[in-house]
Amino acid sequence: MHGNKTWKIGGTFEVNRFGFGAMRITGDGIIGPPKNESEAINVLRKAVALGVNFIDTADSYGPNVSEELIAKALYPYPPDLVIATKGGQIRPGPDKWLPDGRPEHLKEVLYGSLKRLKLERIALYQLHRRDPKVPFAETLGFLREAQQKGLIRFIGLSELDAESVEEAQKIVEVVSLQNKFSFDHRRWEPELQYCAQHQIAFIPWHPINAGNILINGKLQRLAAKYEASAQQLALKWLFNYSDNILLIPGTSKEQHLEENLAAAQITLSQEDFDYISNGLHR
Repeated sequence: MHGNKTWKIGGTFEVNRFGFGAMRITGDGIIGPPKNESEAINVLRKAVALGVNFIDTADSYGPNVSEELIAKALYPYPPDLVIATKGGQIRPGPDKWLPDGRPEHLKEVLYGSLKRLKLERIALYQLHRRDPKVPFAETLGFLREAQQKGLIRFIGLSELDAESVEEAQKIVEVVSLQNKFSFDHRRWEPELQYCAQHQIAFIPWHPINAGNILINGKLQRLAAKYEASAQQLALKWLFNYSDNILLIPGTSKEQHLEENLAAAQITLSQEDFDYISNGLHR
């Protein structure tokens, strides 16, 4: 069981491992503006006030809306704040996503992200998805070139297996991998372990898997023992699972934000950690 509070991205940017995912501050279906912009701005400011210094976003959240709100809420940024964004997906409609790894598309969205976020260089730029229609080397070649120009400090990937990460490592240094992972979705366990062995940050998206948590009576009963919610316990389990995990639970509500970050204060016993790790089977 692990529990270091911080992680150094690329061995350079030290961030608190409880971060914030900025997808949910957009409209329904992750399209358009939020229903309550002032509330979204308050959530971002509250996150930073509570110690969050790692925010994950993407140009495709809105599109553009999430990045614009981050700048509106937080610019000029605190010196220790790391904003990670992503490129490589287009949005044909609500809840619809299509990969686009063409260098010309990535160039357009990268410069767009820099402008919206009011940054001269993005600390961590992540390829949102690998595009099967574009040679991987072409996509990565653009990211390497952007890095050489000083537009990107570090490069990350998303939803890829370890073999693909190794393939990418021949062209660029990969410092993060963002794959779907939660207490009951561990398809990418080998990739998590690969990242831990190579000092690569692993950023689980959909870390709470709320639908399954709500029907999981065992996890709810265990959470009651800690006077916590099942969602909080799921986050704390992830936090303790591996020191290279950066958590990015997202929400558009201040109350949910506070509850998510409060999960850091849970002292999870080794026995209960093992219980969750074993699929809630004793």
